[in-house]
Amino acid sequence: MQTRRTPRRIRATARLTATLLAAGALLVSACSSGSPTTAGGGSPQVVLAALPRSTPSALAPYYAQRLSWRGCGVPGFECATMKAPLDYAKPGAGDVRLAVARKKATGKGKPLGSLLVNPGGPGGSAVGYLQQYAAVGYPAEIRAHYDMVAVDPRGVARSEPVTCLDGRRMDAYTQTDITPDDQKETDELVAEYKSFAESCGTRPAGLLRHVSTVEAARDMDILRSVLGDPKLNYVGASYGTFLGATYAGLFPNRVGRLVLDGAMDPSLPARRMNLDQTAGFETAFQAFSKDCVRHPDCPLGGKGTSAAQVGDHLKAFFGKLDAHPIPAGDADGRKLGEALATTGVIAAMYDEAAWEQLREALTSAMKENDGAGLLALSDSYYERDANGRYSNLMSANAAVNCLDLPPAFSTPDQVKAALPEFEKASPVFGEGLAWASLNCAYWPAKATGEPHRIEARGAAPIIVVGTTRDPATPYPWARSLSRQVSSARLLTYVGDGHTAYGRGSTCIDTAIDTYLLHGTPPTRGKRCL
Repeated sequence: MQTRRTPRRIRATARLTATLLAAGALLVSACSSGSPTTAGGGSPQVVLAALPRSTPSALAPYYAQRLSWRGCGVPGFECATMKAPLDYAKPGAGDVRLAVARKKATGKGKPLGSLLVNPGGPGGSAVGYLQQYAAVGYPAEIRAHYDMVAVDPRGVARSEPVTCLDGRRMDAYTQTDITPDDQKETDELVAEYKSFAESCGTRPAGLLRHVSTVEAARDMDILRSVLGDPKLNYVGASYGTFLGATYAGLFPNRVGRLVLDGAMDPSLPARRMNLDQTAGFETAFQAFSKDCVRHPDCPLGGKGTSAAQVGDHLKAFFGKLDAHPIPAGDADGRKLGEALATTGVIAAMYDEAAWEQLREALTSAMKENDGAGLLALSDSYYERDANGRYSNLMSANAAVNCLDLPPAFSTPDQVKAALPEFEKASPVFGEGLAWASLNCAYWPAKATGEPHRIEARGAAPIIVVGTTRDPATPYPWARSLSRQVSSARLLTYVGDGHTAYGRGSTCIDTAIDTYLLHGTPPTRGKRCL
């Protein structure tokens, strides 16, 4: 699910920037996994158990540590390094060092403590999100009363990042054909998945077995204590909702004001989760299609062209790129093939503000044989810069997802058997997203988690936000999470795009700001247009 920094090679708007920062990394996180024992999609009986209220003596030194704040090269921000145990079951077996950043409250009114933010992913830099958006783009009244704070989760960005392929090999990996036509192409795809997994297995040594969401949530509780906050105030988007909900389940008595925007459903098995997400992107694509044909520059059809026909035209174009990639003006010689073009289209599904840009990119590719626009969208999605360097988003995304839960599919034959259902869910994206679900099958660290419900009994009111046409975290997930969490209030945005807060709805923003500032949750069943 995705997380994004400020796009460097695409047209940037404040709205698109915020959305891409909070976007899920679908083509990797499609392996976000679940137990095959719940393959029917029913809620598992396992409930995440709360931890004891008292801090174990072995963890006391971590909770008592003092952070040494310093400048971080960004005006107005302070940075520090926090220690947490590598293995919570063996606190004396070594530490992990986590990057923390904050911008202190700017106002003179009543201080409300710290507001921790996380944009999702997993694998997105919370520190980057804080510095590029949250601490400068959240409403002024929020920033006036809260110290804005972020910690990069273990294995992510500045916090001992999991490192897999170098830039050159990542270029090859992102161009791998994820719609294999024969056994040779299937074998090539499996080989790429295995190579990616093997490259992640030793860097850094030992960490790969300890980057779970449960461990990251426990790290957040140490940070809460170190900052001097009796309760955790938090805004999490996309995967950040799973992280925040996990915190609430483990520490319900320490929940302050929690906003979970673009909610994930922790009770789902992998196959159901991946299928739901595939359908979510189809819903978003149909909305784009209806908008596209209203414009004279739409290269996929004109007035009267149905969404299904638009999809057929795009899929046919992808087929042409599969056989004959087109030039993209890339300094490193990359051409636009089916895999990169698909990623570029998916990137634009996260925010309707990018639809115009997608039309232009598709027009250039389909009518002028110029793939530069779609390649730029794809690069922004993968966090590849102009020098061919990638952030560790893809590496951390797989590391967390593959550890949290077992893989959706274990063999190529299982994927092949599931293709009809995935292609029914999305004729355009279904095949590729089904094959993307095979990634975790070859992961070197065995999964430690399973699907579960989160009830967080005794927690203060928690806002769960869902967008009705969200591509990456479909609206039914928000409904499900709101029914699991005992104190949840569901806030619905009837609209397009991924997540809702700060994306233009005064109704949504007012409800969340009122909650963060005064602790008053929205009325039950509140819906915003």
